[in-house]
Amino acid sequence: MATEAHGTESSLAFHPMDQFRITPLFGDGDVHWYTVTNATLWMGLAVLGVVLLLVVGSRGRSIVPSKGQSLAELTYGFVYKMLEDVGGKDSVRYFPYVMTLFCFIAFSNILGLLPLSFTPTTHIAVTGVLALLVFVFVTVLGFVKNGAKFLELFWVKSAPLALRPVLAVIELISYFVRPVSHSIRLAGNMMAGHAVIKVFATFAAIKLIAPVSIAAITAMYGLELLVAFIQAYVFTILTCVYLKDALHPSH
Repeated sequence: MATEAHGTESSLAFHPMDQFRITPLFGDGDVHWYTVTNATLWMGLAVLGVVLLLVVGSRGRSIVPSKGQSLAELTYGFVYKMLEDVGGKDSVRYFPYVMTLFCFIAFSNILGLLPLSFTPTTHIAVTGVLALLVFVFVTVLGFVKNGAKFLELFWVKSAPLALRPVLAVIELISYFVRPVSHSIRLAGNMMAGHAVIKVFATFAAIKLIAPVSIAAITAMYGLELLVAFIQAYVFTILTCVYLKDALHPSH
């Protein structure tokens, strides 16, 4: 009876966080830095998707564009205008980097909605590296372009003189927290949506509430598709804001 009860409990148990587990593609050994994993595979597919969209999709350069070329041009114009509006004319020279960030994150998010897929952007190890690269890039760029004047970013000249040192410390702390908030926002939002879908999918096995569960899954998929684009947009527009600070550090 104990064995039967244990088997029933195991069959009813569900683990919504298992979908985020990184596993090796070949074999069942430990995961090392050189191990090819499910995360490696889906990041590679995201890169392939970017290449197919921007290189293959737009190679014709027809006057009357194909669907692929139209989508590539729409993405190009969207990111270019975002960067120009937020960062100014000076920031346009860094468009390739910003465009790459947006496309990689968008493809990673969207491909993660496919059945049996894996979403790399649910892991801080991925989003943290992306955020840290942005942080280091804009910091180095700020000092290269402005020298010591870049420190004016932390000195609020419009505030009363007595408050400026306190505000400078607060600004300095908030600056170094940027990569943390930048990465957690993306990973947290993607992980939460996928976990909720998994929970609803588990309840779909119960006949009494299956219709409600399936309807909820459908609605969540639509919402997650929207979130996939929004999170790519938020990560990119914050990068544009940080880039603007690096190029024009004065308050």
